[in-house]
Amino acid sequence: MISAIHLGSVDYRTALRLQQNLVEARKSGTIGDVLLFVEHSPVITLGRNARKENVLFSSDELKHKGVEVFECDRGGDVTFHGPGQLVAYPIFDLHGFPSKQGKSLGAIEFVRRLEGVLVRTCAVFDISAERVPSLTGVWTREREDKPQAKIAAIGVHISRGVTSHGFALNVNTDLDYFNLIVPCGITSKPVTSMEKELGGKLDFQQVMVAALSSFGEVFETAVEFVDNLGELGRKVGVPMRRPVEFERLHQEEESFWA
Repeated sequence: MISAIHLGSVDYRTALRLQQNLVEARKSGTIGDVLLFVEHSPVITLGRNARKENVLFSSDELKHKGVEVFECDRGGDVTFHGPGQLVAYPIFDLHGFPSKQGKSLGAIEFVRRLEGVLVRTCAVFDISAERVPSLTGVWTREREDKPQAKIAAIGVHISRGVTSHGFALNVNTDLDYFNLIVPCGITSKPVTSMEKELGGKLDFQQVMVAALSSFGEVFETAVEFVDNLGELGRKVGVPMRRPVEFERLHQEEESFWA
C-alpha cells in the first residue's frame, strides 16, 4: 500500500526536513510507504552533480525575484520548483518492491519506474511523452510543429533502500522561471508544461489523482489518499509521534501548510 498525502503549498526547507523525518520513520518500520504531493514557492535546487554556473543569476538577483536557492543531496543538476508544478516525493522502502530480475528494486530501475509514472500520467491528458536514452526525466515527443521538450524532471536520493526526493511535473508552471537556469544542465532542448502542450490550464487535482493512479499501476500496489501525517503510523499498527511535531517544523521556519 502506498499512502499519499497532498500537503498543498509548502516551502522547500520544510519539505526537506519533513522528508528526512519520514525517511527515518520508514527505516524503523513505524510507517509504510508514503507519497507526498506538494507545490513549492519559487526555488532553485542544486543536486549533488550540479554545476553552479548553470544558475544564471546572482543570489541577490534571485532574492529580488523572490526565488530561493538550496543545495540538496538528490541526484542531478539544477532545476526549478514553483507554483503550478506537481512535485512528488516518494518515501519508499525499495526492499518491498520486487524487481523484474527477481530481487528488490535498485536505483536505476526505480528511476525508470518514476519515468513510467510520468509517461502514464501525461497520457491520461492526451500528451505523448517518452524517455530519452542517456537522459533522466520525461520528454514530449517531437512533432513537425513542436520540438521535443522536457515536461518533468527527476532527482532521487536512496539511503539503506529508502527513497526521498522524486519528480517535478510541469502542469500549469510559469516557464519563464526556467530562464533563470540551465535546466538539468541541458542546453539543447527546451522546457514545456502540460498547460503549454494543451493550450490551457489543467485541473491540478485531476493531474494529482492521475499521478497516484499511475503509481499504483507502475509499482503494482494499492494506493490511497490519507488525510494527514498522523494516519501513517496507525496504518501499520504502530504509535507515531503526533503530527504537531511535524507541524512545528514549518512554525520554526515561518512557513505554512496550505
